[in-house]
Amino acid sequence: MRCPFCDAEDTKVIDTRVSSEGFQVRRRRQCLSCNERFTTFEQPEITMPTIIKSNGIKQPFNEEKIRAGMLRALEKRSIGTEQVDNAINRIKTKLRSSKLKEIPSNLIGKMVMEELENLDPVAYIRFASVYLSFKNLKDFSKEISKLEKQM
Repeated sequence: MRCPFCDAEDTKVIDTRVSSEGFQVRRRRQCLSCNERFTTFEQPEITMPTIIKSNGIKQPFNEEKIRAGMLRALEKRSIGTEQVDNAINRIKTKLRSSKLKEIPSNLIGKMVMEELENLDPVAYIRFASVYLSFKNLKDFSKEISKLEKQM
């Protein structure tokens, strides 16, 4: 690690701590040339799979698209942002653990539906109506009946 003050290459680690979330390491370093101290942060570089849309176009994974869709479905519902963040983290964990380089977008849609079903049935129906392209009231009724049987 180069010293940000004198550009020397030799530094030593004085202190190492894991951040509160556990996904980042904080290191306190000292330059062996100028004796200045500085802090560095390390975190794993994790690559998410590429998303293959239904039309065949490949896109990088975009957490914000998932968040926007979930928040739209959860609009005016009593679900906190922490619950949404936890749901998104569970989706990301499933995607990473699949170890696939490419994942079809419909698989992500199903994961979002599962999470919404657990968070809020109304939000689930809202999301499903768009995601599954409900054509009429019968489609809504079928999905609501499925939910009622599970409860």
